[in-house]
Order: sequence, then structure tokens, then C-alpha cells
Amino acid sequence: MSTKETPVEIRIAPRPRRRLEHMVFRCAAATLLTWLFAAYFLLPLLWRRYELRHPALDGSSWITRTGNDIPGDPLNIALVGNEEEIVTAMLAAKWFPADAITLRSSLRIAAGTLLRRSYRTAPVSNLFVWSRKQDLAFEQPAGKDPRRRHHVRFWRAEEVDEDGRELWVGAATFDTSAGLSHTTGQITHHIDADVDAERDKLLADLDESGAVAQVYWIEGFHERLRGRNGGGDPYYTDGRLPVAVLAEGK
Repeated sequence: MSTKETPVEIRIAPRPRRRLEHMVFRCAAATLLTWLFAAYFLLPLLWRRYELRHPALDGSSWITRTGNDIPGDPLNIALVGNEEEIVTAMLAAKWFPADAITLRSSLRIAAGTLLRRSYRTAPVSNLFVWSRKQDLAFEQPAGKDPRRRHHVRFWRAEEVDEDGRELWVGAATFDTSAGLSHTTGQITHHIDADVDAERDKLLADLDESGAVAQVYWIEGFHERLRGRNGGGDPYYTDGRLPVAVLAEGK
């Protein structure tokens, strides 16, 4: 007498390791998308709405604005001269023009920051005065990579003086490190709180180069002597604004 054996169905369970890898990948992707949405859309939007309820933080002539319309670095220096005189004076003071923000320069500064490579003309982020980004930007390395650097942005005013010379207002700060913004979570540089020290250094460099004909100070330029910039970094100042008149033709 013969008997038929019932076939046995064999199921192969998914490998636990592969399932774990897929789960980790999905979590990482979700985390990245959440950070991008929050840092570059949600938090800037909430900050703008919050600021509108606080007139004391509204835009004034003494502070810059970020692209998200958040208060940025304070204005702390001004130069009188034309563009050629500004560029010549800054080069003589050993400050280098910052590269424009392009895909290539962005990748280069990222690589320089991560791999500690020198990039003395690394781009700076855009800040706004009179509803437009900086007209000129300069920097001076303070280490082996773009993490630490002296830098300044300048905006040309529309008005000229009685001699027809232009005024350029600037925001000079010292980058101490690269990291995430305290306000939006975006990638940014963090600045040293003593913005007067950077103002005084730039002024001294220009004076040593022989490009400065005269310096006068505007007392009480800043009504608020303490604040935070667009990245949430604190800063303080004595409230004075130096105006350096450049020697013509220098």
C-alpha cells in the first residue's frame, strides 16, 4: 500500500539585517526631509511672523537683513570713496574680494570646511540693506580653512556728499566656526560677539595701508547695544560708527 506525502511549503523569512537597513534608510530620509522643510521654509516663516509683532526688531538703517527678512549683522563701519578706491584700499590692507556664490564656489567652501583646505576668497552669504544684497564683500583668512575668517560686506548708498563722493556702509564680523543657525537650522557661520573688535581691526588695517585720509565717528549710531544676528549669535557694540574717508586715488 503506497502513501503520498503532502508537499511542505517552505517560506523564507526576510533577513532581519536587510529589514533593519531599509528601516534605517527610511528614517534617515524622513529626518533629512523634515530638517530641510523646517530649516529652509517653516522656521524662517515663523520668525518673520514673530518679528512683525515686535516693532523694536523692525528693520532700521543700523542693521542688515537676511534673505528670510530676519535681522542680520549690525552695520559698524563706513567708507567714503568710489568703488575703485574701495577695492584698491582693501587689497592694500590684505583683504581679498569674496567669490560670488555659485555651485562651484559652494562646493569648494564645503570641501574646504570639511577637509580643512585653504580658500581665502570663499563666498559669503547674502545680507540685505536698502532691500538689496551687498555690493562688495572682502575677507581675510584666520586659519587653514574657511571656518575662521575676518569678513566685511559693503552697500553703496544712493546719496553722495557735497564733493560728489559715495558712502559705503559695511558690516564687519569675525567667523569663529561653521555650524547650524540657532534660528532656522540652516548651515551658516557663527560670529564672534565683539563686533567692535572686528570693526577696529579693519579700520587699523586700512589705516596701516595708507589709504585713509581722515576718520570721524558718529556717536550713538546704534540705539541697541546688544542683539542677535540672523544665525542667532549674540553680539554687542559701543554704538559708535567710524566713517573712514579714503584718500582720493588710493
